[in-house]
Amino acid sequence: MSDDAYARAGVSQSDADASVAALVAALGRHGESRQVLASGHYANVVRLDDFTGIAITTDGVGTKLLVAEQLGRWDTVGIDCVAMNVNDVICVGATPLAMVDYLAVDRADPDVAGQIGLGLARGADQAGIEIVGGELAQLGELIRGLDLAGACIGTVALDGMVTGSAIEPGDAVIGLPASGLHSNGYTLARDALSAITLDDDRLGSPLGEVLLEPTEIYVKPIKELLSSQVDVRGLAHITSGGLNNLVRLEADVGYEITDPMPVPPIFELIQELAGVPDEQMREVFNMGCGFCVVVATADEDDALKALRPHYPEAQRIGQAVPGSDVVLS
Repeated sequence: MSDDAYARAGVSQSDADASVAALVAALGRHGESRQVLASGHYANVVRLDDFTGIAITTDGVGTKLLVAEQLGRWDTVGIDCVAMNVNDVICVGATPLAMVDYLAVDRADPDVAGQIGLGLARGADQAGIEIVGGELAQLGELIRGLDLAGACIGTVALDGMVTGSAIEPGDAVIGLPASGLHSNGYTLARDALSAITLDDDRLGSPLGEVLLEPTEIYVKPIKELLSSQVDVRGLAHITSGGLNNLVRLEADVGYEITDPMPVPPIFELIQELAGVPDEQMREVFNMGCGFCVVVATADEDDALKALRPHYPEAQRIGQAVPGSDVVLS
């Protein structure tokens, strides 16, 4: 594949970015707003009163669901749905509290719904939240198969939000390992791996299991870090866009990545079979780093001490620098 492999597989990131910009422009603001943050952060915050905000976000599992359909196994994708939402809410320093899910199907299947529910419950337990409601819509005229998404809310003290605005050049960027592809880049991944059967075990486990590995939920370790004395200045969920997600933080800085996380074999296999250049791989996938924490330089050691009981592989991957881009050096 060439540099436009993702677009030829069916996804145009530039079109997606332009579409989001068009939506945001059309929504605008009319009159007084309770919105605290500008659009573009991982979650937004709505002012409840002078002291408390409600953080809110929404996301889905994406075409990872097609792998679940191929395997006839639906008990993990609920974890992905929870993870994609709670990992965003924690990025503003909020405590995730509750989620609702939205399951759109061509036809209702109690067995499939039950398996998805088990995953949602496991994800909720890992994140320390409740699933308080949801919707199942039968849309046979619109979709084939199913789609799974959710929305999550949390609470945050307005004077305790973590937005990135305090980040300064020299601050340490700490990377936390991903559990796999998480829930991004599956259109390209499935296209690249289409010639391999899902029971292929060249990676040490059947390919289907590797692809269905649930998205890591970072909430509890990050909550512990936020309650410590560490000066946490930025939190970034690394999804589609890779480490470029760091620039979503409200910081007038760039980032130099000098020691990236080790790249798991699944990414190397995708790149080999797809012929995708390094730059595009980094734009589409997390490449082994699922979450970043930006801390004051003086607190780097304390942050690693707090995080490594949960993630022994946690490491400093770079630092904030003057500029506005993410540079891999």
